[in-house]
Amino acid sequence: MFKIRKTPREERLSRQYLIFAQEYVVDLNAERAAQVSGLGDLDHPDDLLKRPRIAPIVKYLMAERSTRLGLKSDRVLEELARIAFSNIIDYLDEEGNFDPSKLTRDNAAAISRLTEDTTGGANDGERRLVLRRNVHLADKLKALDMLMRHLGAYAAEKVNVNVSVSVANELSEARKRLQVIECQPKKTA
Repeated sequence: MFKIRKTPREERLSRQYLIFAQEYVVDLNAERAAQVSGLGDLDHPDDLLKRPRIAPIVKYLMAERSTRLGLKSDRVLEELARIAFSNIIDYLDEEGNFDPSKLTRDNAAAISRLTEDTTGGANDGERRLVLRRNVHLADKLKALDMLMRHLGAYAAEKVNVNVSVSVANELSEARKRLQVIECQPKKTA
């Protein structure tokens, strides 16, 4: 049985491809991965991802990582649904103030930022201490859009426009019509 030996260049490229794939999976930054692996001046970084010797390595490493982390598409969709269907009323008490006791794990998932600050209150009796809490929910419209795309709801709205007329023909016909209109005598009242 024959064994095909790789040239030193092929071995170097194979190592670089592997390093590129491993670095890309870290932060999904193809440019940084190309620089680290030494492939930066070989190709455009995004084109490296399409190479037949790199794409399967990246695909394998991504699948391995999602398995290791327990990532499933259902879990991601559930999280998107929590954000998309969150409601600010779920976080407020009867007087309209933020009530942390009403937070559950599900509705806390939609909070992107929670800040507290105090103003006033010099402890001299003249100014009142005010505690202000700001609750910022994640972008609902983006989450809804992502869910709609996943469900294929936008596909029904696509309109197929087949234009077979050249723009040049349309322009020449429009010019002819305009000349006919301009040549007609103007009616006076």
